[in-house]
Amino acid sequence: MSLLSRLRDGLARTKQQIAERFDELVRLADQPDRRARPVDVETVDALEELLISADVGMAATGRIIEAVRTRSRNGTSLRDLVKEEIRSIFAAADQPLVVANHPRVTLIVGVNGTGKTTTVGKLANRLKSEGQKPLICAADTFRAAAVEQLEIWAKRAGVEMVRAREGADPAAVVYDAISSGKAHGRDPILVDTAGRIHTRVNLMNELEKIRRVAAREVAGAPQDVLLVLDATVGQNGVSQAREFMGAAGVNGIVLTKLDGTAKGGVAVAIANDLKLPIRYVGVGESIDDLIPFSADEYVDGLFEEKW
Repeated sequence: MSLLSRLRDGLARTKQQIAERFDELVRLADQPDRRARPVDVETVDALEELLISADVGMAATGRIIEAVRTRSRNGTSLRDLVKEEIRSIFAAADQPLVVANHPRVTLIVGVNGTGKTTTVGKLANRLKSEGQKPLICAADTFRAAAVEQLEIWAKRAGVEMVRAREGADPAAVVYDAISSGKAHGRDPILVDTAGRIHTRVNLMNELEKIRRVAAREVAGAPQDVLLVLDATVGQNGVSQAREFMGAAGVNGIVLTKLDGTAKGGVAVAIANDLKLPIRYVGVGESIDDLIPFSADEYVDGLFEEKW
């Protein structure tokens, strides 16, 4: 199965929730006698309710509704109007990653329970399959089982890992990993950090220390800071992201457990509210189930015609 097909399949629960109702709205709005006129109020109201139910969020829903309500149709279908506006939301949030100096240091951050550690292993596997030579850094030295869990994933991916004893200074482990990467030609360095909550000042300070050490060893590092969010928590994930953006310098999102939720519309809310690109999505539990995010395939998959 292609990556794009897997993304569409990962949206199955969200699509199941909205497809029949959305298709009915489109069928009514696109009747020959209506296509030349603005979308009527009843259809707009029903569409608004539908988007909110899929966890697209109030702000993004408002933007989409405004576009549908005011844009000249000129025969354009309601389906295409919605898809065009959502594509424009993703385009506005796109931030191509530019890495001037190597090795690239990628911090993986987030709260515990989002799939952060497994994401590191899956990402290492994907980058290796693309011909890169990643090195995993086990910088979560606070959680007893974190290093052991990460080691299992590193072995599955066939990727080397730098670790330290439990309770060691995470920044020192990052220093060792970058030094090892430089010496052995490993790039990128994938750093698994401890799960953080914004109110835990000591953990946020530790993250800042990791960033300082990385910047001292590689100019511009960490070049990539990926925040792992659990799609099943919906709008709460957007709130989590806001707390991390300032402290961690987040420049990309990994959205996990997309296959296990009917709240897949949260991807639109993330792009609209946070202006952050979604780099990868998790669509299953196996090591190959982390795939690059495609805005076009996401939009086409979510609003695919049912009949």
